[in-house]
Amino acid sequence: MPIIYHPQAKEFHLYNQSVSYIIQIMGNGQLGNLYYGKRIKDRESFEYLFETGERPHAAISCPNPVNLCLQYTKQEYPAYGTGDYRYGAYQVRQENGSRITNFTYADHMILAGKPSMEPLPSTYTEDDSEASTLKIRLHDDLIDTDLVLTYTIYEERPVITRNAFFKHSGQEEIVLLNAMSAAVDLPESDYDMIHLSGAWSRERYVKRRPLEQGIQSVYSMRGISSAEHNPFVALTDKTTTESSGTAYGFSLVYSGSFLAQAEVCSHDTTRVLMGIHPDTFEWPLKTGESFQTPELVMVYTDQGLSHMSQVFHRLYRTRLARGYWRDRERPVLLNNWEATYMDFDEEKILSIAGKAKETGVELFVLDDGWFGDRSDDDRSLGDWYVNKEKLPGGISGLSEKIEAMGLKFGLWIEPEMVNKNSRFYEAHPDWIISAPGRYETPSRQQHVLDFSRKEIVDSVYEMLKNVIEGARISYIKWDMNRYITECFSRGALKNEQGMVMHKYILGVYDLYSRLIHDFPQILFESCASGGARFDPGMLYYAPQAWCSDNTDAIDRLKIQYGTSMVYPVSSIGAHISAVPNHQIHRITPLKTRGNAAFFGAFGYELDLNHLSEEEVQLVKEQIEIYKENRRLLHQGTFYRLKSPFEGNDTAWMVVAEDQTQAIAAYYQTLNPANAGWLRLKLAGLCEDMLYQVEVEGDTGEYYGSELMYAGLPINRNHFFKETGDFASLLFFVKQKLV
Repeated sequence: MPIIYHPQAKEFHLYNQSVSYIIQIMGNGQLGNLYYGKRIKDRESFEYLFETGERPHAAISCPNPVNLCLQYTKQEYPAYGTGDYRYGAYQVRQENGSRITNFTYADHMILAGKPSMEPLPSTYTEDDSEASTLKIRLHDDLIDTDLVLTYTIYEERPVITRNAFFKHSGQEEIVLLNAMSAAVDLPESDYDMIHLSGAWSRERYVKRRPLEQGIQSVYSMRGISSAEHNPFVALTDKTTTESSGTAYGFSLVYSGSFLAQAEVCSHDTTRVLMGIHPDTFEWPLKTGESFQTPELVMVYTDQGLSHMSQVFHRLYRTRLARGYWRDRERPVLLNNWEATYMDFDEEKILSIAGKAKETGVELFVLDDGWFGDRSDDDRSLGDWYVNKEKLPGGISGLSEKIEAMGLKFGLWIEPEMVNKNSRFYEAHPDWIISAPGRYETPSRQQHVLDFSRKEIVDSVYEMLKNVIEGARISYIKWDMNRYITECFSRGALKNEQGMVMHKYILGVYDLYSRLIHDFPQILFESCASGGARFDPGMLYYAPQAWCSDNTDAIDRLKIQYGTSMVYPVSSIGAHISAVPNHQIHRITPLKTRGNAAFFGAFGYELDLNHLSEEEVQLVKEQIEIYKENRRLLHQGTFYRLKSPFEGNDTAWMVVAEDQTQAIAAYYQTLNPANAGWLRLKLAGLCEDMLYQVEVEGDTGEYYGSELMYAGLPINRNHFFKETGDFASLLFFVKQKLV
């Protein structure tokens, strides 16, 4: 097992071929961190790495055997208030109002494999030999409460996961006011922080800034992970690039409000905290009750940002996503939303589906507008029964006709929401999240159902189950189109209102779990006004997510580039839509729209009947290319080559695991006048392997070393003389057999 306990030194060493993580039981019985980074050889004691000593203004937390000053000590799960003045990982309010605790080492256990965290999503193993787990139990005698810190290290991956678990046995109730998933104290501060931020239609833009003394953080207090900030940060050396340098990646497997924070102290150490956002969070624990934090996934690399991302990609694609669709090729779909919005009937839908089948599409998806009296977005959300005026045969009849065409059928739902103008709301006006006597803030003319209450989740589950059971449904797009305001539950007592945000997301997970259990072969795609809930927690239930409502090919380069920092290509819902683009009104070539959407879960969002014959032929070619290469695109190794955040060009590629084939893409935003040549340097190939490269009908033979170090010359005046602005190229790279 890659976890060793040295009893004399009271040290734990978690390590594999890539990474080491060393924990010490300190003189006061609490846990300290000695090292996190590149793998180092094990020894009986790493005591020399323990840094302590009195400093001005320091409070002595443990006089014997050393003068322990927590303010200047690297800790594993620190608390505020007993000498450490930095932000702590947790806070407990006791019956007498005190928030001072003292959790000290009680015992530990080392296990093969990785325990489940159900009902919370988490990474997993398929065999116990894949990972080892350390559970350290700490205890506070005064309040009779256990704190269990769990660490899992994967055998073949530079990955350590962490979580915290509180179990209260005392007679007096306590209240958790803060419970981070983990804290990581690093001995230096000369890092850049990378995070993914934005807004609707420009989600997950890459932001990079140097750490400074004080607090740097990203967060969501919106009830979901949000379009504004993603639950991910990375700390890197100043010189770290895509292909070289140190990076620590931190990714929270959670879909609710979160906090990701880096604090640099006055002596230039860095503390990373990540977990459920503590504002408005209060979780009471009576005797025998417990609380489990979400999982934090930590990746270390000294090989650059692309390698960090590749580790996340493989882990999340194969050990977070799960079920029937995890490893299967995803169908090419056509969604009718931008083709019809809510203005459709069965005849129009069948016409669009028929043309889709003709081009090679495999799955037709019926979006919003099929239920209740739904003709615009201010009515009928929550009324999950079929609109027979639009669809006389119901979803069952329509799905049968779609299947008879040779297509699979998919359906859009938004189960967490309700319009006040609906039968559902009229029957249950107290089932929305809102504060009594206060204005009930609408957003997109809808309100959030209180999924913290089991009876509401049960009711929605029964309605959706009836729809799904009565039809031939192969895919469900699960949408969520607003954030939570006036967070108050009429089903909770006054001292339970701080639980509502977290219990809400547990309700979402519960509904997903039930539907997946009942319908295991349905492909779920998560969505939240596009990419507002694109997080690891969702990937546990839905192996792909709608990346953004913005389907413009050029804007998508930044969105998909940023998303790739953490999330695999197979998870990125990417569609070709009509032009002018419905979000930003730009006109881009159909070819470039396809070349961008190839690097995701591919599909269309338009009426193919409105295309010219020439365009329809190109669509057929695009679908053929995608079908031939989708296993490579989804399961290969992804490399970022040129950043859209740094210039006029974007480039990336996917390489097969055995390095025998690859697909690279180059995109140009604006066409420069009298453009010179450029060299596109590829990555991830075998240096000594001879490859045949095809681009736009031209072929050449090159060794991997040439393609990676010399690069491919691109004559922009030749390749882009017709397309000009918003042009793109695909490079098909295959081993040349001799």
